[in-house]
Amino acid sequence: MKTVKTKLAIALMAAGMAFGAAAAEIKIAYDADPVSLDPHEQLSGGTLQLSHMVFDPLVRFTQDMDFEPRLATKWERIDDSTFRFHLREGVKFHSGRTMTADDVVWTFERLKDSPDFKAIFDPFTGMEKVDDYTVDLKTDGPYPLVLQTATYIFPMDREFYTGTTEEGVDKSEIIKHGNSFASTNLSGTGPFIVTEREQGIKVEFERFDDYWDTASPGNVDAITMTPIKENATRVAALLSGGVDMIAPVAPNDHERVEETDGVELVTMAGTRVITFQMNQSTNEALKDVRVRQAIVHAVNNEGIVNRIMRGFATATAQQSPEGYAGYNPELEPRFDLDRAKELMSEAGYADGFKLTMIAPNNRYVNDAKIAQAVAAMLARINIEVELKTMPKAQYWPEFDLCAADMLMIGWHADTEDSANLTEFLTMTRNTETGRGQYNCGYYSNPEVDALVEAANVETDPAKRAEQLQQVETLLYQDAAFVPLHFQNLAWAAKSNVKIAPIVNAMDFPYFGDLVVEE
Repeated sequence: MKTVKTKLAIALMAAGMAFGAAAAEIKIAYDADPVSLDPHEQLSGGTLQLSHMVFDPLVRFTQDMDFEPRLATKWERIDDSTFRFHLREGVKFHSGRTMTADDVVWTFERLKDSPDFKAIFDPFTGMEKVDDYTVDLKTDGPYPLVLQTATYIFPMDREFYTGTTEEGVDKSEIIKHGNSFASTNLSGTGPFIVTEREQGIKVEFERFDDYWDTASPGNVDAITMTPIKENATRVAALLSGGVDMIAPVAPNDHERVEETDGVELVTMAGTRVITFQMNQSTNEALKDVRVRQAIVHAVNNEGIVNRIMRGFATATAQQSPEGYAGYNPELEPRFDLDRAKELMSEAGYADGFKLTMIAPNNRYVNDAKIAQAVAAMLARINIEVELKTMPKAQYWPEFDLCAADMLMIGWHADTEDSANLTEFLTMTRNTETGRGQYNCGYYSNPEVDALVEAANVETDPAKRAEQLQQVETLLYQDAAFVPLHFQNLAWAAKSNVKIAPIVNAMDFPYFGDLVVEE
């Protein structure tokens, strides 16, 4: 077990920069902690939650999915390929440096090199400094999602992350699941400083005294985030007073929380799709579209929603949730066991075959139970599943290796747009562009690729929606993956911890604005 006290935090305390007296201190229990302190190492919910606490984006989403200024105060389109951002002046990094355009440009270039983020930024040809507080974001043509993408630009402290360590290691290096300077050291502009981190045990935060947003209502000066994998244990910690807030709250615990005095449950419709990928590179049978269709027909995802999720989810037959441009209302869940058996027979697998399956057991709501249910359903069409579930920290390295025949993955569109789902999950894998970064099914359809690329330069909303709906139809016909459901969101906290205003559909609460009443 490794305890990390960031060098920046140690330096600040050694210099006598005492943190202010705590207006409020809270403890939060989550299902899992972030795998790294590097905001560019992994594109995941845990990383984005950390980023909103320790850094700040140029722009961020409001609860009603509008855009609000953060480190960019305003923006405008200069021409079809240029979007200009005017930066907030006087913003301090935790190191004491003042943020300028040079830090934003440096951060953008690092994002372009990140294996996990490069696909998001592929439409952009570069970022140019206009002056110390103005930058131009350049695309290779019209692009409809510039502001959505800007929500993922969290300016980093260029000088803090530049140079080499005492051991001669490049401080800016991004290492997936490895030990880098950025994975254990932080200097952001956000409301909190990480003062201590024990991987898998806790992360401790203190309020940054020089935080730029003096208009924020937030009065929390100290936060301890503790991972508690088991749903029941997490709820028990809240109800016993051991922690002040928990997330997520499993569906079968909602009633218990709601009936407890002094505790409030906050729920919200979610857009994170939960799926299984079918790895065509490790199992020959999965290359046959009929086998993939059989698996989709064998999985009763509506039954999973009703029984395992207690109705707190929405069964789906596609990647896009209702309200997204690519949502196709004609595509419906297709559980049909008889048809599944027919398809297995047609493909020459009436007697079935064996496959391996992996899933996390602390990343998504009821993830291990869902995997067990799917394995049991596949047994009904003679597919023998060897299932392995594991904690999130162990799961992602295995997933990145695509180390099984079927792999669970959930995805919330980073740009709140259908194209993002396909770019990461079902486009042809391409290490140069980052397309298909999380496509462990090794599914590849040139028509899907072409449609998404066309949609990414289409500024007519109706035409773009038609293109993305066509993508969903092709994925449905090819059984490119096993769609399960959209996971709804639930948080709970003591009644004096006012979480309703700070939670959102992206599932990373804005803790800098959290108010705790006496």
